[in-house]
Amino acid sequence: MSIEKTIQSINNNKKNHLIDFSLKEKTENFTNNLFYVLFDSTISLKENMDTLAKSFSEITSISCTHPDFDCKIVWKKFLVNLPDVLKQLNQDAKCIYLHDPAANSIEEVILAYPGFFAIAVYRLSHEFNKQNMPLIPRMMSEYAHQITGIDIHPGAIIGSPFFIDHGTGIVIGETSLIKNHVKLYQGVTLGALQVSKEMKDKKRHPTVENNCTIYAQATILGGDTIIGENCTIGGNVWLTESVAANSIVYHKSEIQLKMKSEDRSKRSEA
Repeated sequence: MSIEKTIQSINNNKKNHLIDFSLKEKTENFTNNLFYVLFDSTISLKENMDTLAKSFSEITSISCTHPDFDCKIVWKKFLVNLPDVLKQLNQDAKCIYLHDPAANSIEEVILAYPGFFAIAVYRLSHEFNKQNMPLIPRMMSEYAHQITGIDIHPGAIIGSPFFIDHGTGIVIGETSLIKNHVKLYQGVTLGALQVSKEMKDKKRHPTVENNCTIYAQATILGGDTIIGENCTIGGNVWLTESVAANSIVYHKSEIQLKMKSEDRSKRSEA
């Protein structure tokens, strides 16, 4: 095939999609700038408000072309809710500091903890997701996923304070409901029992009630699965059924001692 025909074939297939990859970079920059403005004491929110609004307008001009979608109204509603979001994030940061013996200060949590950054981007993207904003909330959450290894769908509902320790490999599905004072460790999955397009508008992911701790690599699946209040779910546990309040669920390891060489020889002689 000649280079001309190759180019023509590629161009014909490109027409199946309407993608502007500048949107990805603009959304990532917007997400970073929003995070910095909220937490960097040297940056004035008032002085940067116009810059944030301009950045938001740029990304929505690419992603939100539906005539019924008014990005100005979305931005105004987002700003109205922003103080409450920041209040929740301050609670999250304090919770991480108080419960992680390795944390030396709240400043360290905000600057260095991937779990906190993932929670922050989730809470910000969730505000846009509540307004049915197309594409951008998911792109924001996937940006956090990319740099932290923590995958939180912006449609999930998560109370405060919320604690993520280490975080790598955590997956929280779209219809998950996590209430207050919940702690998750690395590798936890709150997922669906089945993946089917017909399930799109149904609750597919678990509910975790108040004051629960879920340790590393635990997998909890299903929209009808409820982890009751004050539960502790141990590492490597696999759950597809509800757990009553005040329960401890753990995976029991079996330990067998290796036989010494002289014991093996005696057994073979016998």
